[in-house]
Amino acid sequence: MADDIITMLTTDHRELRRLFDMMTEDRSSRPLALPLAVAMLEAHSEAEEEQVYPALAREAGQKKEAEHAAEEHHEAENLGKHLLEMDWESKEFDRALERWTSAVVHHVEEEENDILPALSEALDPDRLQEMGMAFAQRRSQALAGEHLKAGSTGGGTSGQQEHGGETRAELYEKARDLGIEGRSSMKKEELAEEVHRAEGDNG
Repeated sequence: MADDIITMLTTDHRELRRLFDMMTEDRSSRPLALPLAVAMLEAHSEAEEEQVYPALAREAGQKKEAEHAAEEHHEAENLGKHLLEMDWESKEFDRALERWTSAVVHHVEEEENDILPALSEALDPDRLQEMGMAFAQRRSQALAGEHLKAGSTGGGTSGQQEHGGETRAELYEKARDLGIEGRSSMKKEELAEEVHRAEGDNG
């Protein structure tokens, strides 16, 4: 099906590769292509970590793979944000761009060779389509900047409200620093709750 999670992820991967090739081959494209690629990767990663990796860990039994993939996401996001602060015509930018694209392409290849086949084998077509729709909705919210508001509305816990202005990636970093286990399979609200609890215990 055209809108299942496998198709959506691979389509995003192809678009990222296209932007990478554009920036490598044509320097003049960088001022427009770079912010687009960074924003797209961040939205893709956030949606994937919320809607795909929990299923990968719980339903496909690939917890370690989900953890590893999330770590690669955050490394790639940091490299991309660093590029936004650099002179896109410099040699330093060329080297940093190569490191970033290599990191993302490595992650994409691992995902397409290992993670996506595991999902396809473990989940039925209806579940894959359901995940695709949830992924697309979350990615759109992230691209629109609504991830800054997610978790801050409604009657959530005090932990959710306190961390409502943070992205899932930021909460994940805190969870990693606090040694919270199972963080790769948690949604944003669960991460906020666990971080709040751990910070309270440490305080």
